[in-house]
Amino acid sequence: MSLIALAYTASETMKNNLTETENLKIENDSFKYTVTQNKAKMTKNRLLRMDNVGIVVESLDNAIAFFTEIGLRLEGRSTIEGEWAGRVTGLGTQSVEIAMMVTPDGYSRLELSRFITPATRSDHRSAPVNSLGYLRVMFAVDNIDELVSRLIKQGAELVGEVVNYKNIYRLCYIRGTEGILIGLAEEQSLNY
Repeated sequence: MSLIALAYTASETMKNNLTETENLKIENDSFKYTVTQNKAKMTKNRLLRMDNVGIVVESLDNAIAFFTEIGLRLEGRSTIEGEWAGRVTGLGTQSVEIAMMVTPDGYSRLELSRFITPATRSDHRSAPVNSLGYLRVMFAVDNIDELVSRLIKQGAELVGEVVNYKNIYRLCYIRGTEGILIGLAEEQSLNY
């Protein structure tokens, strides 16, 4: 769970105790989050955005290097621990080191997590693409051949092949560090 998501969950729990003019601020080195309680303007919740996708890894450093090579940038790194975090995830007392990676446009994020405690319970990394549950994240790129070549030199594996889909996209799947499955898509209209 992201720092922002954890802050949001904590703030939702606490904001009912705020007066109409009070603010709740949650801050650390990586983010700032403020909730203002305005009881006169409470409305039905609406979806604002998808904040991030989480991936659990064994080596945070290797995962950061892999996603940096793709073009994401490290936005922040922190350790989240304690009983409060476990109440959010349902894992009890936990300690997890996280790194938030952000896309160049600043809108999409990957939260990379390395659980210190409790230990990870299952491993889906070698599951085929038709398995149930989360499997991959797709990235739009501007030169799929160049990126695939770079990733393979760093130990990634092309799952199948780079395929042209109706002259609209060139697509492929890559297994990167720790077998993490990602998709790459190059829009053909971008290449003249």
